[in-house]
Amino acid sequence: MSSPLFRLGRFAARHPWRAIGAWVLAAVVVITASAAVGRDLEDTFEAPGLDSQRAVELLSAAGSGDAGLTARVVATPRDAAVTFFDSPAAHRALAGLQAELDALPAVLAVSDPAGGLGDGGQAAVADGTVSPDGRVALVTLRYPVVEELDNGDLRELKEVVAAHADDGVLRVEAGGDLFLSFEEPETGTGEIIGLLAAVVILLVAFGSLIAMGLPIGMALFGLALGVSAMPLLTYLVEIPSWAPVIASMVGLGAGIDYALFLVTRHREQLAAGTGVEESVGRAVATAGQAVVFAGGTVVVSILGLAVAGIPFIAAAGVAIAAVVLIMVAASITLLPAFLGLAGHSIDRFGLPWRRAARDGHAPRARHRWQRWGTHVARHAVAYAVGATLLLLALAVPVLALRLGFPDEGTLPDSRTQRQAYDLVAEGFGPGANGPLAIAVDLAGDPSVVEPLYDAVTEDPGIASVAPPRIDTDAGVAVLLAVATTAPQDDATRATIERLRSEVFPPVLKGSGARAHVGGQTAAFADLGDRVKDRLLLFVAAVVVLSFLLLTVVFRSLLVPLKAAVLNLLSIGAAYGVLVMVFQRGWGASLIGLESTVPIVSFIPMFMFAIVFGLSMDYEVFLLSRVREHYLATGDNDGSVVRGLAGTARVITSAALIMVSVFLGFVLGEDPTTKMLGLGLATAIAVDATVVRMVLVPATMKLLGDACWWLPGWLDRLLPSLDVEGGGRGVETERREDQEVTPPAR
Repeated sequence: MSSPLFRLGRFAARHPWRAIGAWVLAAVVVITASAAVGRDLEDTFEAPGLDSQRAVELLSAAGSGDAGLTARVVATPRDAAVTFFDSPAAHRALAGLQAELDALPAVLAVSDPAGGLGDGGQAAVADGTVSPDGRVALVTLRYPVVEELDNGDLRELKEVVAAHADDGVLRVEAGGDLFLSFEEPETGTGEIIGLLAAVVILLVAFGSLIAMGLPIGMALFGLALGVSAMPLLTYLVEIPSWAPVIASMVGLGAGIDYALFLVTRHREQLAAGTGVEESVGRAVATAGQAVVFAGGTVVVSILGLAVAGIPFIAAAGVAIAAVVLIMVAASITLLPAFLGLAGHSIDRFGLPWRRAARDGHAPRARHRWQRWGTHVARHAVAYAVGATLLLLALAVPVLALRLGFPDEGTLPDSRTQRQAYDLVAEGFGPGANGPLAIAVDLAGDPSVVEPLYDAVTEDPGIASVAPPRIDTDAGVAVLLAVATTAPQDDATRATIERLRSEVFPPVLKGSGARAHVGGQTAAFADLGDRVKDRLLLFVAAVVVLSFLLLTVVFRSLLVPLKAAVLNLLSIGAAYGVLVMVFQRGWGASLIGLESTVPIVSFIPMFMFAIVFGLSMDYEVFLLSRVREHYLATGDNDGSVVRGLAGTARVITSAALIMVSVFLGFVLGEDPTTKMLGLGLATAIAVDATVVRMVLVPATMKLLGDACWWLPGWLDRLLPSLDVEGGGRGVETERREDQEVTPPAR
């Protein structure tokens, strides 16, 4: 593969405006098409086969509004001494608010607390629209299913709520499913912070404004193109609205990292006297080949999310993979064009330390890393045992991992959804924020509804159950139950499981009827269980794939095995840190987390797919240099030290960029974004320091020449793949080019 990459890189450097023009044209086409015909990104949490999904299907078949989305508008008198029971002004203001909400075009139905208050108030309390103390009124808006809505419906609801912000009578807040599905995720802050950190790191690493600007420019161009393409990807899969945030996080870090490797190799070759075009071609053929391999591994790992059996997770994986692919393509085509334009001026506008940093592997820094590698090799047992115990200690909390989904109660106090959540919990109890929609397939036997209602009401985890609604034509009954505990509580999940396993079966036995628990709370609990069931299968699939790929690359069995085990340790440590911070609250205030939350069900899978793929980047970059020295000298110990010395500076710079980009997202408001940002930053930091700089040299020293053992029969079967190695294809291509190109006069 090195020969075609050499030609591609050299062509882009020789004809930079053609390459840049092609990218600009592609960007114009994608952005224009996305604006003209792109679809809105939508959040759906459907997963075939789950009990909660069966409930949704029954509700949809019955035409029940419970199958669609809901929004909650919560009102309370501003005067703390006033209630809806004794204030005609508050009653009138509530009736006017209801009328405005009922007039919204997409709303199917609106609950009527004002009407219940007009009948004396007790009716409103009985149907759960006014709190027993008369302080809180809950207006529930029922919408169609998410496919029939868009973010304009949320905007219209917000306008009504905002119109009452200066109302001297009522305080009005809003939340619910509609916000979850169409609230635009915050963008920009994390990317800007990570970008600024990357600028500083690249300036320190390269000592030149131009050398720093090229990776940044390439990454920004690729990111803009990738994110703009997502509305078009929705024609293939339904991309969730939060996918661009994660894709930006991963794409920005990966793109700058890939560019760092290429620019470092190019500057090394320029310093050695190689011409610009040939240097660019050789950089693309060597470091670029490693980028293609590492990026391809990231893509394959992320696409492996399909084994989760949850469509929205697989769709988000497609979005992230698309951005990574664009970054890989930009690295081997757009960046070479930039390098060709920069020519020998790449080191212009240097900073005071420019002369020391001119070579990407300055002798002084290389000597320091060589001393470190020698020190680790000399005390290999102590470092191997100590580092392993450290990672295991960090990973221990993962045994208490609790998967779920942060609800509106975890949002900052400034958000209207959080205010609405708190008002509902205060007025109606914590369970009112996540009612359970029990859908019953009557199978021709409506007599089961009454005993089922009684059985659910008597369950100790249920605070109240609304009177059942029966659709005789569809043969479906609906019971809305409110748990005694908050949606996130383990007790609520236990209540759901108890209803399914202990309450429903005795009542429905012999009738043919079936009951299913739906609603947002049950759906998130089911998604967590599905992820937990599939996580080990997914991990095994990715580990086996990476083992096979590394076996082909490094012609070894123990090197891939070691890489898989060490990657598992680093990811396990990152999982443990998430449990400590988000479930136990250790240091939560430092990242602006206002309450403990369960680990979002899909975060472990996303983390594993992304980190395992990205860690291959560092693995290939380090071990390819080690193998290159080993093939030349046959000295394993010396090769490990020299390989570490030759790559450590670039790996640590790349890791610092990744960690900075990921930590930038921790400063956002959304707990899910914080969680993924902290988890990825921790995993990359551990991988690039404890694993790459300590465990890898220590374990390879202990294994000795056995690191490179491969049975002869397997060696003959495996294809030859030269990744970031000697570049034999490059040399052949260069000689052929010299033969057909007349010398310059």
